[in-house]
Amino acid sequence: MITKLSAAMAIAMLSATAVSAHDTSKASKVSVVYEHVLPNVPGKSIKGVLVEYGPGGFSEAHTHPDTAFIYATVLEGAIRSQVNDGPVKVFHAGENFSEMPGDRHGVSENDSKTKPAKLLAVFVVDTEQKELTFPMKK
Repeated sequence: MITKLSAAMAIAMLSATAVSAHDTSKASKVSVVYEHVLPNVPGKSIKGVLVEYGPGGFSEAHTHPDTAFIYATVLEGAIRSQVNDGPVKVFHAGENFSEMPGDRHGVSENDSKTKPAKLLAVFVVDTEQKELTFPMKK
């Protein structure tokens, strides 16, 4: 039996979903696949993050921790990327790019509407840092 409260909650949830700016089914899947404290760099760790984009998939504009250096390699497909105010570039499987501490990642998306794409982002970051991505304020 549906109560008035549960019906109101369902309507609120549907309304919030309807006004979302982007199709969240196209959002990237992000998984930490490796994490290890660097023994010769006190307070720093290396973290490997697999980012999987379905066809037409993307990541919202974001930044990373101010302490993070990132080296990304495209594993499959092609990724459109823009760091700071630089040009939007397409990186294909086997190509890579870096992000310096404090960089803004304005564009990060699959260049294909029909094929998946994947990249491995390797972070060198403060060991206690848990959040690796922060949405950019609009």
